[in-house]
Amino acid sequence: MKQLTSENASWLNQIAAPQYESLTVTGAAGASIQYWLLKPPNFDASKKYPVVFLIHGGPQGAWDDGWSNRWNPALWASQGWIIAAPNPRGSTGFGQKLVDEISQDWCGKVMTDLTAVFDAVVKLPYVDSAHTGIAGASYGGYAVDWLIGHTDRFKVAVSHDGVFNLETMSLESEELWFTDWESGGPPTSAAARRHFARCSPHLSAANIKTPTLVITNEQDFRVPVDQGLQLFTALRRNGVPSEALVFPDEGHWVLGALNSRRWHETVFGWIKKYL
Repeated sequence: MKQLTSENASWLNQIAAPQYESLTVTGAAGASIQYWLLKPPNFDASKKYPVVFLIHGGPQGAWDDGWSNRWNPALWASQGWIIAAPNPRGSTGFGQKLVDEISQDWCGKVMTDLTAVFDAVVKLPYVDSAHTGIAGASYGGYAVDWLIGHTDRFKVAVSHDGVFNLETMSLESEELWFTDWESGGPPTSAAARRHFARCSPHLSAANIKTPTLVITNEQDFRVPVDQGLQLFTALRRNGVPSEALVFPDEGHWVLGALNSRRWHETVFGWIKKYL
């Protein structure tokens, strides 16, 4: 990589940027699982920091060494948190085998991979293991929905456009080829029904106790708005602290400038309230 200009040098000299590093843990079946660890600006190793785990979407995607105005780990770390961004099963850039091993196994090896990262990070001397949060979008939202139905280890959760009910998702998404591929066939097939029964988060919703912010958008036809509303209803039925943020003019991503500001203020405010 070659720097082309120094246009922002004077501005960059006035800020303290988060520190970041690439680490690995051993995941399911002995696989090497990479993750990014970001430390907040003016990091002090003698202090204890809360940690937020970010789960990427796809699930065929990855946290790269890149920059975005959406889900920017550096901006999250600048809130004063340690940020861990894992690349578990399904992540691209680590060989096709790792990518393929998430299909029809959304709640299997990938969850072992993620848990290995959780366990490693909370053992770091500067991490406050009693104050951890989790957030994700799309498949990452699915992972959040699944995890909070199977563990109480997190103090707070954020689920953005997450798949909550695999069966209804397979009958309503604009990407029916995707749900068929990931489930092993159309929703009436035996393989898909096994996948739904094993891995749909809504089946474990009665166990959720984690305060959760749900974000879902009315123009999202990939993971339609009712997926988030089903989760929100389940949270309220459980008496779990929860809020729903619904954008009527956004799709699967929040792209409008003012909507993005509202999104970040709401997400960061929710996490700070419980973390």
